Amino acid sequence: MGFPGTWMTESESVAYRVVPKCACSTIGQIMFYSDHGRFFDGDIHDSTEGLHKWSQEYSQGPITERVQAQDTYTFTCVRNPYTRILSSFFDKICGIQRNGKRYRGNLVPNIIRKYGVEVEGDFDQIESFRRFLLFARDTIKWRRPMDPDIHWSAMAGHASTLVVNGGKYNKIITTENFKEGMKDVLKNIEVKHEVDIDNMPRFNESEGHGPKRAHPVEDYFDDLSMHLVYEIYKRDFVLFKYDHTDPSRKEAIGEPDMEEIYAKLGE
Repeated sequence: MGFPGTWMTESESVAYRVVPKCACSTIGQIMFYSDHGRFFDGDIHDSTEGLHKWSQEYSQGPITERVQAQDTYTFTCVRNPYTRILSSFFDKICGIQRNGKRYRGNLVPNIIRKYGVEVEGDFDQIESFRRFLLFARDTIKWRRPMDPDIHWSAMAGHASTLVVNGGKYNKIITTENFKEGMKDVLKNIEVKHEVDIDNMPRFNESEGHGPKRAHPVEDYFDDLSMHLVYEIYKRDFVLFKYDHTDPSRKEAIGEPDMEEIYAKLGE
C-alpha cells in the first residue's frame, strides 16, 4: 500500500499525513515555505514540484525511506468530527469546485434524487445536512450507494495507513488549536526559512465553494444525527479526545495519548 496521502518537504525535515478537511492546504503551504521561503502560487494540492507527495512517483522512494526509518519528524492534523462532516457537506455537496462543476460529477444529483438533499437557492440547510448524513453513514457502514469519499471517511482510517506500513507519529495537532500545534511542530524541525505562523496568509482551499453556514454547529445535530455521527466516527472521538455528547464543544477535551494512538492505529 505504501504511504498514500503523505507529503514531505524536499529537505526531508518533516513528513505529514494529509487528513482531508483538516487544514491540509495551510499545512502544505507552511511546509513549502519552510523549504523555499515563499508560498506556492496557487492551491498546494495542485503543486507537482517543491514538495514530496506520495502521488508523485519520484517522491515515493524518499517518503518510504524516511517514514519507515522513523528519523524524520512526522505529524498529522485532526478536527472535531462534527465540524468536519459539516464542512464536507457545505464544500463538497453544496459547493461548486475549482473546475466550475459539482464535486465528482453525478454524485450530487444522485444524493438529491435518492436522499432528498437540496443544495440550490434558499434551502433548509439543517434538513438537507441531516439527509446527507444518512448518505455518508450508508457509504461508510455499507459502502452503498458508493464507497466512502476521503472527505468524510474517518480520520483514524486516513492516519492509520502510515502506522500500518511502518511509520510513527511524533505529533498530532488539531485544527481547533492550530497555531500552537504548528508552532510546536516547527520547533522540532530544522527549517531553511522561518515561518511566521501568526502573520502568514490564511489558506482555505474550500472557502467560497458553497453557501455560508446559517446556524451554529449544534443546531444541525439532533439526537438522531448525533447518534449517527458517533456510530460513524466513534474511533475518531475516542482516539483524538473529542466530546461526542456536545456538538458545540469544538476543542478536544484532552491531549491525545500518542502510545495509545500508535497501538490502536496499527491494529
